[in-house]
Amino acid sequence: MITFDQVTLQYDDTPGPALRDVDLTVEEGELCLVVGHTGTGKSTLLGAVNGLVPHFTGGTLSGRVTVDGRDTAHHPPRELADVVGVVGQDPADGFVTDTVEEELAYAMEQLAIPPATMRKRVEETLDLLGLADLRHRALYQLSGGQQQRVAIGSVLTAHPRVLVLDEPTSALDPTAAEEVLAAVTRLVHDLGVTVLMAEHRLERVVQYADRVIHLPGDGGARIGPAAEILRTSAIAPPIVELGRAAGWSPLPLSVRDARRAAAPLRTRLAGHVPAPVRPAPAVERPRLLRARGVTVTYKGVPAVREVDLDLRAGEITALMGRNGSGKSSLLWALQGSGPRTGGSVRVTDPPGTAGKEARNGKEAGGGKDGIDPHAVSAARARELVGLVPQTPADLLYLESVKQELDQADAESGASGGGRAREILDRLAPGIPDTTHPRDLSEGQRLSLVLAVQLSAAPRVLLLDEPTRGLDYRAKSALIGIVDALAADGTSVVISTHDVEFAARAADRVVVMAEGDVVADGPTADVIVASPVFAPQTAKILAPLPYLTVDQVTAVPVDGEDG
Repeated sequence: MITFDQVTLQYDDTPGPALRDVDLTVEEGELCLVVGHTGTGKSTLLGAVNGLVPHFTGGTLSGRVTVDGRDTAHHPPRELADVVGVVGQDPADGFVTDTVEEELAYAMEQLAIPPATMRKRVEETLDLLGLADLRHRALYQLSGGQQQRVAIGSVLTAHPRVLVLDEPTSALDPTAAEEVLAAVTRLVHDLGVTVLMAEHRLERVVQYADRVIHLPGDGGARIGPAAEILRTSAIAPPIVELGRAAGWSPLPLSVRDARRAAAPLRTRLAGHVPAPVRPAPAVERPRLLRARGVTVTYKGVPAVREVDLDLRAGEITALMGRNGSGKSSLLWALQGSGPRTGGSVRVTDPPGTAGKEARNGKEAGGGKDGIDPHAVSAARARELVGLVPQTPADLLYLESVKQELDQADAESGASGGGRAREILDRLAPGIPDTTHPRDLSEGQRLSLVLAVQLSAAPRVLLLDEPTRGLDYRAKSALIGIVDALAADGTSVVISTHDVEFAARAADRVVVMAEGDVVADGPTADVIVASPVFAPQTAKILAPLPYLTVDQVTAVPVDGEDG
């Protein structure tokens, strides 16, 4: 169905080709997973399937890419729309209508499909993807998983034979991700659709893949059975890392198969107490932020309901919950920029500065309990609570990295400047001053926004879905960043759907549902108790209290010294 015949793609402004002599075939009715670190060419590979590369991206393509017999070099994307459907990382970016039913019909209108046929296909797609009850719903009212299914449905109505998905679950909670993946696998097995999917969250999707295309970063590509490719690849989900460490063969890709193979390992580990993922503090941490009864409503509909929350110095808190549970609304209310219908938020000022501006008559919201970030200027609020939104680029509006850093220093009052640049070099060294922010990778852009926010030295830092678009290596780097911040006494809150990241990074987990806090406690206690939020290692080794592969490998084998 899809054939790459000695394909090389060279962009004009890069030293080496993004793809080099790629030679592979994806068969009809196959779900093929594309894996690789950020910057290894995954988006280029996907874009070459429907002709976006090189027709719209530029670059020089040699070799031949064919889809259902059509050469993409001679067929631009509009001539492949009936064969290839493409769904990007953010489904809402592709919506052009107002309701579910209208969005499903839109692509067929562009292809001049007769109205009677359109109506029939809309009904079929609604049933196929479980969207019938949502047909008249406004798109903005849908959850993330529902939006993703609508985005898939909007390209399916054209009856493409190939579906290209770029990070389809990156913004979804575990339950919504399962809904989307169930719909995708149904398309593969029931309709014979060929699916090419790039995804960093391999723990979610690898068990569904027929084969894997691995891009190691040198421009080449390897294709083969998932277990075979992942046994030696540099990127792998926790279940594969655990299988490698335990020497399992064949390598399991699902929790069910891993539990069957793990019985001897559970027996060996039963007599050991796992080392804590994050050591407990030697003394009680001082409270930096106190929130009581925080309530947020939109047009009379509650998004956050009377939430009480304390954040302490040096503590890393994971804020979890399904899409639409109120996580982002709570973060914005804590930072002070978002609406707060009721309740109070107080942030303790650093020693020696508490109440200084209030005494000078420059700052409202101060008091013996701390300062309300909602009642002070935006610049002052940044010194108390910094927030990095889901799309970090929303905070970047200048033409170069240097301009962004200089502006951050000016707003934070850094004497002599250079503070933001120093922070950026610590987070992501080597980014040139002249680079435009839009040309940075996801990880680099996140680092730049962190440098901008941290230049104000906030006591509390809130990160809203920072792992979107990050591979495992970038997530490990992010854990190093938040560890360093916590060591300096900053309280860090990370809103995330990534249970594996939370298991490794967080001291504490707070779970929200319909605007309420339904769980709050140490990471191990909260996520192991939930079948939805438990990481793969916990599911495989339950009832043993292991969360990560590192905890397992730290246990000495029989005969070794502890």
